[in-house]
Amino acid sequence: MTLHPMIAALRKHKAGVVLISLQIALTLAIVCNAIFIIGERVQRVNRPTGLDESNLMLVTQQWVGAPSGDQPGDTDKLDSLLQADLAALRAMPDVASVVPINSLPLLNSSWNGSAALKPGTDLRGGNARTTYYFGDEHMLKTLGLKLVAGRAFTAADVQHRGFRDQGEPPIAIVTQALANKLFPQGAVGKVMYLDGSNTPTTIIGVVERLQVPGTGSWTNSFVWNATLEPIRLNANFSRYAIRTKPGRLQAVMKAVTPVLYGVNPMRVLDDDSVKSFADIRAEAYRADVGMAVLMGVVCLILIGVTAAGIVGLTSFWVGQRHRQIGVRRALGARKADILHYFQAENLLIAGIGAVIGVLLAIGLNLWLMHHYEMDRLPVLYVITGVAAVLMLGQAAVFAPARRASNVPPVVATRSV
Repeated sequence: MTLHPMIAALRKHKAGVVLISLQIALTLAIVCNAIFIIGERVQRVNRPTGLDESNLMLVTQQWVGAPSGDQPGDTDKLDSLLQADLAALRAMPDVASVVPINSLPLLNSSWNGSAALKPGTDLRGGNARTTYYFGDEHMLKTLGLKLVAGRAFTAADVQHRGFRDQGEPPIAIVTQALANKLFPQGAVGKVMYLDGSNTPTTIIGVVERLQVPGTGSWTNSFVWNATLEPIRLNANFSRYAIRTKPGRLQAVMKAVTPVLYGVNPMRVLDDDSVKSFADIRAEAYRADVGMAVLMGVVCLILIGVTAAGIVGLTSFWVGQRHRQIGVRRALGARKADILHYFQAENLLIAGIGAVIGVLLAIGLNLWLMHHYEMDRLPVLYVITGVAAVLMLGQAAVFAPARRASNVPPVVATRSV
């Protein structure tokens, strides 16, 4: 089998060859980038937060008629309201632990800043970005964080401050990722400076992992850089992370609203105020899951259309080549030779389309990188895409090629 008669035959069907090649090229370019995007979305959806997510819920509420926090004494009054809520929640029989907290991973509500090795230095000095979580001595237990070095907060460490108050805490706990960036040789006992402050903050502990609240691509550079501060934040609203006893999550979610209204009815609690962490995760990644499903459907449609095009065009060519097939069979060509001929012909067309598709895939990826902050398409995706396209072509051409190989020589020659 030589390429010359194959190329001569294809030159008689230029339009079909061009259309199939371009179809294969477009399919390769789109599917490679789509699969890469799907892979990124799946990886992001499945990445661990660092929390023990089972039996964890969040309550968000706002007091009505509470002090604004702008007048002297407002902070103490707000802290009294918060402490009363905490006492009531911790007294619930199905509650294991409660912490007042400003945010949680995936909540898309964050306090962000910077951590530096020198005083008066912010991000422009090349230091690390970080997210702040404020809570009391129950923070690690409630969130289920794993302490890998140092110690946890105690009640004596906890301060309370107003929502608009400034100042850095004397101590903090950081994640392993932030600790490795600032102090690769060990962070416990070391001093850092937050948000360009001149006030030192001593690291007393390191937790294994805690994801930032944001889920956008802008957080990728510091997704694990979290700083935990022993602060009860006082404002006219509050959030409580609650860990229930095993299997009692739904019961606590139903009971928590009446309990809080019993403490103080002057508050707002609506249907979205009480959420399990599973709900928070599902809501945070709804767009990513939707995008992955949509692109998966698009990929399947493109692959199906391309395969149908190859089958249809090959079947059409087989119908037009009965004379050629009959002559080859009369000259001694075996069924396997006819089958291999059409497979090789398809491989040539698919190869041309794959070369064009590789160029289109790279170009599309560069455009996505420029406009949508996409990562560079790995070479492995392109190689895998080329192999998949070639295999798809061989699978699609097999049925019509086999029908061609089964045509008897005498029937083929008489059909002209």
